[in-house]
Amino acid sequence: MEQNDKPRILIVDDEKMNLKVLADLLKEEYSPVLARDGDQALQHAFSDSPPDLILLDVVMPQMGGYEVIKHLKNNDKTKNIPVIFVTSLDSVLDEEHGLKLGAVDYITKPFSPPIVKIRVHNHLRIVHQYKLLDQLAYLDGLTEISNRRRFDEYFQREWARSARSASPCSLAMVDVDFFKPYNDHYGHAMGDRTLQRIAKALDNALMRPADLIARYGGEEFVMLLPETDAFAAKGVAERALEKIVELNIPHQYSQIADHVTVSIGLVTTKINDSLTPQNFVAAADKNLYLAKESGRNRLVAGVIGF
Repeated sequence: MEQNDKPRILIVDDEKMNLKVLADLLKEEYSPVLARDGDQALQHAFSDSPPDLILLDVVMPQMGGYEVIKHLKNNDKTKNIPVIFVTSLDSVLDEEHGLKLGAVDYITKPFSPPIVKIRVHNHLRIVHQYKLLDQLAYLDGLTEISNRRRFDEYFQREWARSARSASPCSLAMVDVDFFKPYNDHYGHAMGDRTLQRIAKALDNALMRPADLIARYGGEEFVMLLPETDAFAAKGVAERALEKIVELNIPHQYSQIADHVTVSIGLVTTKINDSLTPQNFVAAADKNLYLAKESGRNRLVAGVIGF
């Protein structure tokens, strides 16, 4: 395993020997990051590469471990990082206080190296399981792309960011043409498989990591293109149409083609005070309706708010 792939363990202790002992104990399986005081600990925790777990001494000069964990738990970025106190304070009241502050475990010095390794391993396994559950909560179970919940949260965040930076934002609503007769005649199992293939094709049409494709509901998808002007967004939408045609999925019951097609409603805006996220989505939905009314298997694009 590469060093960068190892879980990061932040070890905080004002005693150099304690840092060395813990780092030597864990460096084979993990990537230790060392801090000699509370300020250094918080700098590492609030960095762009936060630790996966923190081993924290209680008694340190200037800022002790109890104060450090209060800062961690009061910050949305770090509140879920598990903290294990490793300390010489061995009374029941000290342990109770540390756990009440939000620590997941409490190890007293002198510690047993095998016990430390086992507890670190167990807590990191729990962290990994929570991350998997969190990822699943944002995935559509059928198509394995982002779901409506993920889109709603990402959209709100990108909307606020675009408003601050005064940058354009584009949104495309995508609907599978004549999907009900497809399901009725080919069966729901084939319909599910087709939605999976369409989702993958739409995802392949996107060009940047910031772009998002999500299943909006049923046979409808949404593509969010932050910091994308009308010209670039139209290129993405046209590429999406082409990707679906290239699938060449037979559809004998379509009224417009012998294969599965989609209609797309696209809108681009430069966010201002008079425009709401709901208006923006409604504008894209209106263009989708126009695309379907004007023959389907096509793109209708527009610009608002400029």
